[in-house]
Amino acid sequence: MIYEGKAITVKMIEDGIAELNFNLQGESVNKFDRVTLENLAAAAEALKNNSDVKGLVVTSGKDCFIVGADITEFGENFEAEPEVIVNWILQANQIFNAIEDLPFPTVTAINGIALGGGFEMCLATDIRVMSDKAKVGLPEVKLGIYPGFGGTVRLPRVIGADNAIEWICMGAENKPEKALKDGAVDAVVPAAQLKDAAVAMLKEAIAGTINWQDRRAEKTSKLKLNAMESMMVFETAKGFVMGQTKGQYPAPVEAIKTMQKAAGMGRDKALEVEANGFAKLAKTTESQALIGLFMNDQLLKKKAKAYDAQARDVKQAAVLGAGIMGGGIAFQSALKGTPILMKDIAEAGIQLGLDEAAKLIAKRLEKKKMSPLEAAQALNRIRPTLSYGDFATVDIVVEAVVENPKVKKMVLAQVEDVVREDAIIASNTSTISIDLLAADLKRPENFLGMHFFNPVHMMPLVEVIRGKKTSPEAVATTVAYAKKMGKTPVVVNDCPGFLVNRVLFPYFGGFAGLLRDGADFQAVDKVMEKFGWPMGPAYLLDVVGMDTAVHANEVMAEGFPDRMKADFKSAMQVLFEAGRYGQKNNKGFYVYQEDKKGKPKKTVDQSTYELIAPVCGARKEFTADEIIERVMVPMCIETVRCLEEGIVESASEADMGLIFGIGFPPFRGGALRYIDTIGVAKFVEIADKYKDLGALYHPTAKMREMAAKGDKYFA
Repeated sequence: MIYEGKAITVKMIEDGIAELNFNLQGESVNKFDRVTLENLAAAAEALKNNSDVKGLVVTSGKDCFIVGADITEFGENFEAEPEVIVNWILQANQIFNAIEDLPFPTVTAINGIALGGGFEMCLATDIRVMSDKAKVGLPEVKLGIYPGFGGTVRLPRVIGADNAIEWICMGAENKPEKALKDGAVDAVVPAAQLKDAAVAMLKEAIAGTINWQDRRAEKTSKLKLNAMESMMVFETAKGFVMGQTKGQYPAPVEAIKTMQKAAGMGRDKALEVEANGFAKLAKTTESQALIGLFMNDQLLKKKAKAYDAQARDVKQAAVLGAGIMGGGIAFQSALKGTPILMKDIAEAGIQLGLDEAAKLIAKRLEKKKMSPLEAAQALNRIRPTLSYGDFATVDIVVEAVVENPKVKKMVLAQVEDVVREDAIIASNTSTISIDLLAADLKRPENFLGMHFFNPVHMMPLVEVIRGKKTSPEAVATTVAYAKKMGKTPVVVNDCPGFLVNRVLFPYFGGFAGLLRDGADFQAVDKVMEKFGWPMGPAYLLDVVGMDTAVHANEVMAEGFPDRMKADFKSAMQVLFEAGRYGQKNNKGFYVYQEDKKGKPKKTVDQSTYELIAPVCGARKEFTADEIIERVMVPMCIETVRCLEEGIVESASEADMGLIFGIGFPPFRGGALRYIDTIGVAKFVEIADKYKDLGALYHPTAKMREMAAKGDKYFA
């Protein structure tokens, strides 16, 4: 044994060839934590001083290669001053350099996922052989940073600047075909042949058939671009990426600037540029928010997994009410392998649901995301029916009929009589109280809410709503079913609107007040889209549907009259009364026509202004800050109320609910992280400017306590 540590072992496997094996003890995956980096430094030193080694093959003892750096551990380093971060990055890079500078050829056998620092480890070796089951990439921009273990230096010199910009700025996980085509790996082989193929290439390098010295020299030298080529490549890319990110995500542009600045430098100077740029990004609010999201997502997965012990396996599901929503739910269940009955009271409804499922499957076929056989299997898992005849075999029923308490209660009573006594019944309601719907049920312990967001196939969130009498087993089984469907479940307690809609309607309330006071809805949309929302509030109302929004608003007003019952008639109500429902009938705040791809394209209609004029004040210019504050303050305070009242268990779940459910700007981290970024005291001060606008703008007593103490929602 040449070296043995907790994460790495190095041993001779045949004459002159050593194997460095990553196999972090006590973990299901390999990752770059402090122990692994320390082991790698010691292993490199042992290899350098062993004269018997003529070549090195790097392997993994796990199903993956290395998933990347341990952000839960290294994230603490980002709290330090920039110069401390720079020194840490440069020290880590000395270890990768030590591998790259070994006095013999090196080959990595990439058996599974190699991302971030894991792929940067691969780049430090001379030759890379990849399994046909593996994926490689540098996804750091998704955390608001860029590669810091040499990725911005080595990758452009291996695959060219154009390709490296795409790999780093997109942050994608690349399949073997692309990795080979772009030159990121030297060979792709079947998984069973990986190690043999890597050793064979290493022997060629030792024999001199593969010129590993030239490969290494190219990686450690200047980038082969003249001044004009460099300007063309990098300046064009900066302009394109800035257009794509709208300036809201600084990491991709900073990555390009770093590669451009380091293009004329050798490895060591280039790594200094990378380290300085990395430290700059690590201190941005965007990076802190995106890393926070990653941590929140890990927490959600951990909490969802904790329910597994109490969950029953859902082998047969059912959805009541076909239509667009029912068809979407049926499609998602069938796509992920759970057979589902789709019941409606009319043939037309069944057909609508089947058409929706068929349309979604056709899109996946078109994009080559599934084979014709997989498509046929998915469709076969959806069984349409007009009767309850087969419901005795069902484990869970998702009720997705019209959003009307009387209709829902009638349907729920019917289904309770035909399913097994242990079957779970879940209502896909967006606003109606679960306890209200459960009031007349015989087995309320088996009833809860399962709120999907539209369109079902695209929106990752499912709110699992626990009523007062809902059993832990019902919650656990529904969470497990949501996970099985490929969704992210967040468990919340019952109240009008639950978490997401309860928080969304104060945002709409702030928007309604702006229009009443003379703001232009187009100007508000532009400001909020620049703020980071995928669409402004007027556009979002058109997508939600004015009829749906008015109904939900009435539920919120009844549930929280002190702050959500308006004392004025809103533009939203006027449009609803005029039959302008948004994209549903192509007229709302905007008018819609299909573009060449069949998608609704919005245009401005002057008649909207004429229609809403009676409920809007004289046109007035508002600053961007005023617009942002007037719509965001009510949303953020309502999120705080949900947390304080125990509707949602943690700040992490609250923020993830908003990001996954309504598209809250990810780079801002969610409503509670947004408050933290501003500072609770400063946020309260901003809210107090608008106290005369009503209770929507009044911080809670606890917020004022936190402001006085300097507390945060995320420590």
